[in-house]
Amino acid sequence: MKGLIRAQISAAALAANLRRIREQAPRSRVLAVIKANAYGHGSLPVARCLVAAGADALAVARLEEALALRAAGITAPVVLLEGVFTRAEMAEAVAGRLDFVVHDEEQLALLEQTAGGARACAVWMKIDTGMNRLGFRADAVAAAMQRLEALSHHVAGIRLMTHFACADDRASPMTGEQMKRFAALVGDKPYERSLANSAAIFAAPESLGDWVRPGLALYGVSPFADGEGAALGLSPAMRLVSTVITVRDVPAGESVGYGGVWRASRASRIAIVAAGYGDGLPWSLSSGVTVVIGAHRLPLVGRVSMDMIAVDVTGTPVSTGDEAVLWGPEQPVEWQARAARTIPYELLCGVSQRVPLQIA
Repeated sequence: MKGLIRAQISAAALAANLRRIREQAPRSRVLAVIKANAYGHGSLPVARCLVAAGADALAVARLEEALALRAAGITAPVVLLEGVFTRAEMAEAVAGRLDFVVHDEEQLALLEQTAGGARACAVWMKIDTGMNRLGFRADAVAAAMQRLEALSHHVAGIRLMTHFACADDRASPMTGEQMKRFAALVGDKPYERSLANSAAIFAAPESLGDWVRPGLALYGVSPFADGEGAALGLSPAMRLVSTVITVRDVPAGESVGYGGVWRASRASRIAIVAAGYGDGLPWSLSSGVTVVIGAHRLPLVGRVSMDMIAVDVTGTPVSTGDEAVLWGPEQPVEWQARAARTIPYELLCGVSQRVPLQIA
């Protein structure tokens, strides 16, 4: 059997999630984040879908991601969230009419060296308000802003941004503190601003600026550890589905899989499903996880191996060739992430290249 495992991507869900974000941030433009292969959903098909659905711009982390979009014919604005790091990269970004973030002295110097060559590119100045990852620190903002403003006639526009560290924790005071720092640092500068990621769009409406930057929410997944996307009006865009490749009887007392960590307490029927860590399922999914076969939610038993998992289907009519859903509308990826003690981002981004993406 070919195509034993596949990731089915719903274009309708992607478009619906974009509409839901617009409902939540009606006065903001949407910078749709499609980095890391669109969180495992396929950067090119997702880009095409979101542009068709009306996204105002796309964002990726790295230059090669943006150039691949341009090579495939995507003409929408694309923002490099990490910026560029060499003269050669700057030249490629300018040639590709890419917008880019400037977050430190070296990148600002590169832009100055480019002089008037970046007239087709908007520049996003990133300000560090507490994340301590990327961005100009408070004591460097004024000088960096002055230098950037000196280049204002040589770029397509200047925009200001920051990134929240704890927006996914509704109880944390840090988001409010970061907003105050950002407001104090940018003052009344007449430039468009962007603060809100997926979590802030739903949890901190006061942070909605000229642009919002949804990532996880676009794919129908909650950015909050205690909920699912459906509670926010979102629809899962990925359905990761595999196939039962055999069903076997296991007598009471015998074990299944590597290490013999699961042993049948009674005569059991075990379905072997073509999915493993070679497909991106983390080894930590080995306990507390269910697989949906037909209308039944059934427990995984034993350890995840490279190409297979075992599912206890005792008393359930299951046959070779049946579909087995790892996550999707039948059971949210958030459930599986909690069971594996990880985050949905890791599960989605971890779907491997040997899993074909089917978008419809």
